[in-house]
Amino acid sequence: MLRRWMSLSLMAIVITSTAFAQDARLKRLDSGVDARAWEAVGRLDIGGTGFCTGALIAPRLVLTAAHCLFDSETKQQIDHSEVQFLAGWRNGRAGAYRDIRRAVVHPDYVYDGKVSAERVRNDLALLELQRPIQNTTIVPFGTAARPRPGDSVGVVSYAKDRSEAPSLQEVCSVLAKQEGMLVTSCSVNFGSSGAPIFTFHDGQAHIVSVVSAKAVVEGKNVSLGTDLGAPLALLQAELVAGKGVFQEQGPSSKRVIVGQSSRQTGAKFVKP
Repeated sequence: MLRRWMSLSLMAIVITSTAFAQDARLKRLDSGVDARAWEAVGRLDIGGTGFCTGALIAPRLVLTAAHCLFDSETKQQIDHSEVQFLAGWRNGRAGAYRDIRRAVVHPDYVYDGKVSAERVRNDLALLELQRPIQNTTIVPFGTAARPRPGDSVGVVSYAKDRSEAPSLQEVCSVLAKQEGMLVTSCSVNFGSSGAPIFTFHDGQAHIVSVVSAKAVVEGKNVSLGTDLGAPLALLQAELVAGKGVFQEQGPSSKRVIVGQSSRQTGAKFVKP
């Protein structure tokens, strides 16, 4: 059974049909030629029960959404030792496989099952890999300032029905900036959580946000992203301070529940 992904109605946002008409279609990156520039985007496998998308921003750091690290039943943070980053995962193979050494989530993020602007804007996590990825074909992405409404962006993500290769939507639009959120017309689905949203300058892609949720505004599907800037700097400081080591939070955080064969994590596609 599919876990229902976060969605909310943002009636205050005005979306024109023109903004959606300019969007590019999703392009599946099956071949090495198509995927070459995107090898630093990878699939985050969560204990064999679900997945998210993440992106390398340094040889040892992966950026993703905070809710990917939470159990939707217990609402507790999961043990990140059950998470693996598959850089450039495509048709059964990855350019690099890495386990997670430490994981920090935004200190103001609360996984409580309620969808709100506050939850979305704090939905950011930074993962430190056990070993750096030092591969000339897997080049970490830089980051950039958040774009303005009307700017063009793109997204690379894995999702339901396209879990074995990433898909690129090279042109979608920033529809609004609202309460610390970036609202875009980019196409996302289960598994797209944590996917990098890019701007393109001088032929280079820079991450400006990560996918937190999808929403419906006036009957139109939109995606919601978190701001980077100060939140990312905060997470980097948390790692420097030695934080991010998983600590068991008591009996309620156990990942296997009586009568259940496996844990189900938040906002991802979970196989039946």
